[in-house]
Formats: sequence, C-alpha cells, structure tokens
Amino acid sequence: MPADNFPADADISMTDMITQSGLVVEHRPFATLGKADHGWLRANHHFSFASYHDSARMHWGDIRVWNDDEIAGQTGFPPHAHDNMEIITYVREGAITHRDNMGNLGRTEAGDVQVMSAGTGVTHSEYNLEDGLCRLFQIWILPRELGVAPAWDQRQFPKANRSRRFSVLASGYGETEALSINANARVLGATIGAGESLTHTLETGRCAYLVSAKGRIRVGGIEGNARDAFAITGNGSLTIEALDDAELVMVDSI
Repeated sequence: MPADNFPADADISMTDMITQSGLVVEHRPFATLGKADHGWLRANHHFSFASYHDSARMHWGDIRVWNDDEIAGQTGFPPHAHDNMEIITYVREGAITHRDNMGNLGRTEAGDVQVMSAGTGVTHSEYNLEDGLCRLFQIWILPRELGVAPAWDQRQFPKANRSRRFSVLASGYGETEALSINANARVLGATIGAGESLTHTLETGRCAYLVSAKGRIRVGGIEGNARDAFAITGNGSLTIEALDDAELVMVDSI
C-alpha cells in the first residue's frame, strides 16, 4: 500500500513521515508493531496477521507479511500447509531447521536465507533445534503467478560480501547470485559501519520496506532504532546512514 494512499481510518500518530527528493518515507517504530506472545514464540507483526488486525497495515506493495519472530530453543512450528505465497526466512540469530513433504531438509543459520514457493501447496515444519533463541524475519510476498510447482531452497550469504552495499538475497528477476522467487520483488541485505551510508534508487511504480535488523539508522532525516521499519514509495535515491554498526534487510517490490 503506497504511503500516500492511507485509508481514512489509518492511525499513524506514533510514526513520522516526510516527503523528500521525490520519496515518501514513513517511520514505523518497533513499539507500534502487532504483538503476540505464545510462550515458545514471541511474534511482532509489521502487517495484519493472525489475531492482529490494522486496516492501515494490510500490506506494502506485494509484501503481505513481515514477522519479527523469536523462537525458544527446542520448539517451533509443527507441520502446516501453505499455497500460493512466496515465503522468505532471514535468520538473524541461531538457526532454523526446515522439513517439508517434498523431501527437503535443511538448517539455515544466522545471516543466511531460505525461500519457499508454496505454489500449488506444500506442508512444512520450522523448528529451532538449538538450545538458544532463534531470531528471524519471516517475509511473505504475493506470487507473480498462481498455481506453480512448489519449491524450496537455501543459501549462505556471508556478511562480508554485503558490506557497504545491498546484496540481492532473493529475486524474481533471474539474478543468479540470489535465491529465486516467483514474485515481482527483490529481497536485499547490507551491512554498514557506524558513520557510513549507502543509497538505493527506487523506481516509479515500486515501493520499498526497510528494517534494521541491528543498529540505529537514519533514513531521510528520520532516526530509527534496531527492528524499526521504514515504508518508502515514490521515485528517487534513498540514503541510509548508520548511527551504529547496522544490518539491513529491505524488500523492493511493485
């Protein structure tokens, strides 16, 4: 949902919004996210999900879900089914172990990414088989095509390879260095040191959703803490400044 097209009942009183250089930037502090505590799972919802509903936060472009999850050790999501959704998991701490009815089994560690194209349907489980917490971002993106064959993949993305630049982690545009997804979107990751900055050009008709997995940042003059989000639309060059050593995850979609 573009930032300049909020429903009339939207409540953005706890956020900041600016228009600068052709871009509209809305800051969404971590404290404003939907919350759910299931004991073994502490979930923070950027968009309406499960029992959390906010008519102003249903999606952002083709991004339907962005959950900031903390999963206790030796617990996890038992087998359950999905269809027609692109599900990207970015592990921030610990590891998650995936198993599905296609025969895939894999363990994805901190800094690495797994993708699942649910397509015509897949049943999977996601367990934290470690003793410590697993912290991850779970991102759902609407598919470009419905009813495709389901698929799963994972890849290591060394943080040194994305220092001071956005690296493409998952892409619907055939970029070979990235995991493939069935979506009009790219998932990007970067690390920047305190005092450094980087830029990203947003093209007409696209929008971006940026979250700092670690560290304080400044976007369009607005300061944000770790786990805050910035919802961006428009056309222009976006500058992101690191106030601390920072780890960034961003989705650029239609």
